[in-house]
Amino acid sequence: MSAVAVWPRAHPRAFLGLAAMLWFVTYRSLAPLADALTNQLPISQNPRLADAVRFFLYDTPKVLLLLTGVVMVMGMVNSYFTAERTRVLLAGRREGVGNVLAAMLGIVTPFCSCSAVPLFIGFVQAGVPLGITLSFLIAAPMVNEVALTLLFGLFGFRVAALYLALGLSVAIVAGWIIGRLKMERHLEAWVRDMPQRTADTVHDTLTLGERLDAGFASVREIVGKVWPYVIVGILIGAGIHGYVPEDFMARLMGAEAWWSVPLAILIGVPMYTNAAGIIPIVEALLAKGAALGTVLAFMMSVIALSLPEMIILRKVLTVRLIATFVGIVTTGILLVGLIFNAVL
Repeated sequence: MSAVAVWPRAHPRAFLGLAAMLWFVTYRSLAPLADALTNQLPISQNPRLADAVRFFLYDTPKVLLLLTGVVMVMGMVNSYFTAERTRVLLAGRREGVGNVLAAMLGIVTPFCSCSAVPLFIGFVQAGVPLGITLSFLIAAPMVNEVALTLLFGLFGFRVAALYLALGLSVAIVAGWIIGRLKMERHLEAWVRDMPQRTADTVHDTLTLGERLDAGFASVREIVGKVWPYVIVGILIGAGIHGYVPEDFMARLMGAEAWWSVPLAILIGVPMYTNAAGIIPIVEALLAKGAALGTVLAFMMSVIALSLPEMIILRKVLTVRLIATFVGIVTTGILLVGLIFNAVL
């Protein structure tokens, strides 16, 4: 192993300080660099194309840089929140308090739809109530660290904080309602019959260097997996930014259009992407006059109610329980969209 590869683990604090400084300098240089590159291209006679190209040249490195930074940091944070530790924290919690804790843990844990079934089974075996488990499974994809960081970087603290508060509210209230409905009987029989096991105490002995390794591993796994979605999302966003008239988006997805929020949810559910891929589209839609609540409802439906995740969860939940889950979460997202449109 080369000295360059060993140095970050041997001197993690120095590495993190230098990396943060380089990240900040690079991020600040993206806008003038995108402008300079666009001005060098022979497209000045086509303003729409120039706007689309500038959007792509600026947003591609910006989103990938934000994504890499937050995945690196959260990969280190996630080393404190393994699946077993999460089960330990939630096992034995009462409803209400447990729903709040589960939703908050969902923000900082690295689980996605592909891990929904094994995670769900582990929670059931640890004795975590169904409503609390679903609060976690709603919050984990919908109010994740990538969505929050990208929203903060693109739209500022106010939008990110509102999204966090309302997204958590959806996860907490939806899980609490499902818990109150006592729908454990609508789990698949093989899940109900599994023997419960004790959630043992988990000891943490990782060093900062090992947590840094966990951050690098997260970057390789997550960024390596989602970058094609990011590029596709930015290409779509560039097309919207350059070629879609502002008055068209204002009419279709503006706050005055009463149908815009339910329509956005209906469009979003069949789609399959992630926060990193959808947020460039969100940015372009907002720039063209779409209402913030409508666009966020679209984003939340894509990443919290994706059809692939429902298909995966069908392995452990009956159709009736999935329908209840979808109905409650959809209602919550609808209210979030309407509230955003009303207050902003």
